[in-house]
Amino acid sequence: MTPAVQELKRKGINFKLHSYQHDTSTNSYGLEAAEKLQLPPEQVFKTLVISTDSNVLAVAILPITKKLNLKLMAKALQVKKVKMADAKNVQTSTGYVLGGVSPLGQKRRLKTIIDSSCKTFDIIYISGGKRGLEVEMSPSDLHTLLQASILNITEA
Repeated sequence: MTPAVQELKRKGINFKLHSYQHDTSTNSYGLEAAEKLQLPPEQVFKTLVISTDSNVLAVAILPITKKLNLKLMAKALQVKKVKMADAKNVQTSTGYVLGGVSPLGQKRRLKTIIDSSCKTFDIIYISGGKRGLEVEMSPSDLHTLLQASILNITEA
């Protein structure tokens, strides 16, 4: 059981787990999850860790079908610039490997922004904390659990 799943159980959040056999040759973990689990890709959300201009890490949660807009993310965090965090820093701060980073159960909670497109759905899918594991849950529960902001952070 991953830290993400443990957190959901501990907080009494309603969720379902979906697992699949991860293909190590894949280069898009989110698309792989959508295809193998036959999920609507726009409801599968990826977790990206970014670094601000003052080297503070934060989390962006957005659909796998969209691209993170770094300027909108910087604005959401009220900083001048952001960039994708270094893979080693991501693993150290979250406790997860790339492709299996969950916004839940991280070593330390980072400021989190969820893309506003989540409001379109009753259910979204996020990483369960390892490659090949997705969590089905309501975006409102995710928002509340993470104390996240919901803002537009994707390219038009």
